[in-house]
Amino acid sequence: MKLHTYWRSTSSYRVRIALALKGLEVERAFVHLVRNSGEQNAPTFRALNPQGRVPVLEIDGCGVITQSPAILEYLEEISPMPALLPSDPIQRARVRAAAAIIGCDIHPLHNVGPLNYLRKTFGHSEPEISGWIATWIGQGLAAVEGLIEDEGFCFGPEPSLADVYLVPQLYAARRFNVPLENLPRILRVERLAGEHRAFKSAHPSAQPDAE
Repeated sequence: MKLHTYWRSTSSYRVRIALALKGLEVERAFVHLVRNSGEQNAPTFRALNPQGRVPVLEIDGCGVITQSPAILEYLEEISPMPALLPSDPIQRARVRAAAAIIGCDIHPLHNVGPLNYLRKTFGHSEPEISGWIATWIGQGLAAVEGLIEDEGFCFGPEPSLADVYLVPQLYAARRFNVPLENLPRILRVERLAGEHRAFKSAHPSAQPDAE
């Protein structure tokens, strides 16, 4: 397998965490989202992913998978242990709900495309853009704070899909200077992840293409 990734991409970060948790080795291909007007816009990459986004997972002899949720589901199916989803259906739904708040409601609103649209089409200033980012990340994380449990990772002593989504979102929150001091459960998860081998190895600063 080959993972097309970018060190600062939060969706790529999710996939790197899952690969590390499951002990899966992949070849890495680095796609710089800024250099040369964005290497994701090159025809060779667009042939892999017409949307022009990372991550992309190439599977030997089977084509490609795009979108981090689909890639994470695939990894869970081919390598079910350690499991990212609990066996109990209710708890599994809770884990998915927390992940969905991040993947569906928070992350899309601070992606490169929407932010550039605000700049170029509506002429918003950088302080206005920062306020936009802080608003939606802050509201979303406050909801996650109310859903996760009081001890351990988001939903127990071991990381789950919710943690795979949450930790990269916290990296983005800190990058954009979003206040987190009123989120004690989330900060607890961040501390635990900071001590965990898989999360440390997947961190943007640990990537070969980090700047």
